[in-house]
Amino acid sequence: MHVALTGATGFLGLRLLRRLLDTHAWVTVLAHAGSGDALHRITRSLELMGAPSAFLARLPERLRVVETDLALPRLGLSARAFRELADGLGAIWHSAGSIHLEGDLPELRRTNVEGTRHVLELAAAGRAEPVVRHVSTAFVAGARRTGVAYEDELDDGAGFENAYEQSKYEAELLVHAWSREHGRPALVLRPSILVTDVPSHPELPSHPLQVVERILRDARRATVAAPPTATSSPNGAPDGSSRGAHGLPGPGARPRVRTVGHPHGRLNLLPVEHAADVMVRLSELPSSHGVDTYHVVHDRDVPVPTVVALLERLVPLSIDLVDAKPEDPSALETMIDFYPGITAYLTHRRRFDDTRVRTLLGPAAVCAPVGLDRLWSGLAPRSGALPRPPDTPPAPAPAPCS
Repeated sequence: MHVALTGATGFLGLRLLRRLLDTHAWVTVLAHAGSGDALHRITRSLELMGAPSAFLARLPERLRVVETDLALPRLGLSARAFRELADGLGAIWHSAGSIHLEGDLPELRRTNVEGTRHVLELAAAGRAEPVVRHVSTAFVAGARRTGVAYEDELDDGAGFENAYEQSKYEAELLVHAWSREHGRPALVLRPSILVTDVPSHPELPSHPLQVVERILRDARRATVAAPPTATSSPNGAPDGSSRGAHGLPGPGARPRVRTVGHPHGRLNLLPVEHAADVMVRLSELPSSHGVDTYHVVHDRDVPVPTVVALLERLVPLSIDLVDAKPEDPSALETMIDFYPGITAYLTHRRRFDDTRVRTLLGPAAVCAPVGLDRLWSGLAPRSGALPRPPDTPPAPAPAPCS
């Protein structure tokens, strides 16, 4: 079966591509037109991720790159090129999409909804009736913050934390409608928040926690006054109350941020490499001839205080979880609250049910715990620009997933 993959240069897409090449002689990469040399970017990224040189040397003969535009009908191809592409495929993996949690709905719909619609049109046009493997997100469960989210559920009754969640929900609706209209199977894969312990690098795609870090860092930078007029603590060192000329935190300060969160909250974080392996394993199982949906999640959630500790290690902030929005927000708190769909996750206590996945895959579905040190190792720059605090012991080698 010949497969095509969208989003192959992305955080998850790179791992899916690596895994698909284990079982396929070659793969068609549907790359975004005008985004640069996709083959070079894929090769460089896989090199930074530790792929063997012999594997990298064969990529030019194992990858066929087709430049497309998911936002356009026929993916921006001519009618003839579109038909030839469709007729040559046995499976289409749709992994491309925008993860901009702060994006607005029209923008996200163009990528996540219309992009899905046009990929489904490609699948419908194929003479061999290629199967569809659609990468969604467990967060289509929306703003329901407690209880259990099940794989067969798909409704918008609780609303959504942000436009990203809604756009992915709408994309799933398209997959279901397509399957009913054409009487064909589809596989929907819902990963949780994907992370890695591969050290960050400017040439590697970012992942969701890096997006959150960037927003917090930008917010802090925008509200830091210069030049600083730092006060000193009793031992003579600048303390967290350092203030600039306008009463704002100085550059060396660690300002306090109050954000709504639950001390017993939890988030599901899953190593992306494990997610890609589980997804490919699930794709190899017999289908039900309808839409098969699976939660690709960790069996153990990460406590919200651990996530807060990670963010404090990454960005010079002191984050306090509070029950309600402060009545006297600081400039920094106001700016961070501009992205409510991000900080809202600190209140989550729900669980994603993945009984079907664990039943079908057994030990292969289980992954080692994700702790603070493992998360740090995938976020700290290789340059060491963000050194580990001196009182924190070195991180042990992360335990591999099963």
